[in-house]
Amino acid sequence: MSGSLVVCPTPIGNLEDVTLRVLSALRSADVVACEDTRRTRVLLDKYGVVAKTVSYHEHNEASRASELVSRMQSGETVALVSDAGMPLVNDPGFLLVQACVAAGIGVEVLPGPSAALTALVASGLPATTWRFVGFLPRKRGELEALFRGARETLVAFESPRRLSSSLDALAEVDGARAVAVCRELTKLHEEIVRGSASELAERYASEDPRGEIVVVIGGAPAEETDLGPALEALRRLVDAGAKARPAATVVAELTGASANALYKALHER
Repeated sequence: MSGSLVVCPTPIGNLEDVTLRVLSALRSADVVACEDTRRTRVLLDKYGVVAKTVSYHEHNEASRASELVSRMQSGETVALVSDAGMPLVNDPGFLLVQACVAAGIGVEVLPGPSAALTALVASGLPATTWRFVGFLPRKRGELEALFRGARETLVAFESPRRLSSSLDALAEVDGARAVAVCRELTKLHEEIVRGSASELAERYASEDPRGEIVVVIGGAPAEETDLGPALEALRRLVDAGAKARPAATVVAELTGASANALYKALHER
């Protein structure tokens, strides 16, 4: 008789955000696999949940997944939690779910708190088409390419110490781009700051933010996104010594892009 895996999202800050279904699943499980057993114990103790816990984190995922699958194949029910929010979303759990699917073990996913969704809605930016990118890239070039190429709203995690440099990179690409910095969501000191990339880059250049941060970034203008490879080709020509205006004309003839748009985008960099 095969058991099952229940994926349980946990509060991202306020412990009262846990759902009744998650609490029931945690009470019923034979074992709770936790990213950090000490942190999960705080939640369990608050609601009087008596449960056996085991660690399941990025450093032991492979070995622990195999162990947990064996337990489920023997009929046990495993509840999977991360420190906060939905497991697998920038948290451990993928290997375990993948292993369960491969072994034919049932996987039930319960709805619950999500920092990405909470920030997206709170940002006031379009939510019809959006993309979660995890943590923002560290390399400047990758950051700028991401900002230029995204037509949809971007949702990303960022560390407090890197927020200023990431906003500065975005401001260089498009200072008018709409941004929301969502800090300490659902907690006592929750803060949501909205403004243009330039405004927020200036603010956080002199302000040292603390806590968990989610950044929501409005999509790039259609013209900027559509230039893509043509703009990159123009940059390479100019870097090699070509004059911007004639080079823009040549690239436009070869790619069909607008020479004026290319020239303008080059100088807005």
